[in-house]
Amino acid sequence: MSVLKRLNDEKIVAILRHIPVDKVNHTVEALRLGGVKILEVTMNSEGALQSIVQLRNQYSNEQVVVGAGTILDLKMAKEAVAAGAEFLISPNLDEEVISYAVDQGIDIWPGVMTPSEMVKAWNAGARAIKLFPAGILGPTFVKDVRAPLGHIPIIATGGISLQNLRQFFDAGAMAVGLGGQLLKKNLIANNSFENLQELAAQFVKSIPKESGTS
Repeated sequence: MSVLKRLNDEKIVAILRHIPVDKVNHTVEALRLGGVKILEVTMNSEGALQSIVQLRNQYSNEQVVVGAGTILDLKMAKEAVAAGAEFLISPNLDEEVISYAVDQGIDIWPGVMTPSEMVKAWNAGARAIKLFPAGILGPTFVKDVRAPLGHIPIIATGGISLQNLRQFFDAGAMAVGLGGQLLKKNLIANNSFENLQELAAQFVKSIPKESGTS
């Protein structure tokens, strides 16, 4: 199963930003048990490459899918792929990075915030886009842009919470990216991994049964 197909089924990407390397495995296990199994390790995190290697060694592809985020340039993309990243996500649109990912046969979901950028990313080879910052743009933007560009799957990221998650899915988002609203710093700092598991399960249960598909 392709990563995009799996994301279409599971609906959530957990964004692991600044998670200490020695807590990554406990954090991911809590997410996995809570039902969140697609993980984005951001490259601006200390020890990001080590975390990717560690998780790829610890878990099978069936258990979790490990990718790299905050890919800002080609150098970062190559480093992430060498470490074992199974997909790439960026906050920006870099056609050189998209071309590299396509050549490597790896999913790349670039960050965009306009219809023109969406089309540019799609034409460059991206098969989904990260709409960022989605919280500012809002569900209405997603609904409106889906009218002419419904063939481009949207991963709404930035400002997604338990309170507005359903609205983004109802508007047509294929999936959501969850950072601080899911990976709460206090839970990880205090080793409250059971609470993190419960929070992950709450997000999973909040996904509408009939939500956006690619």
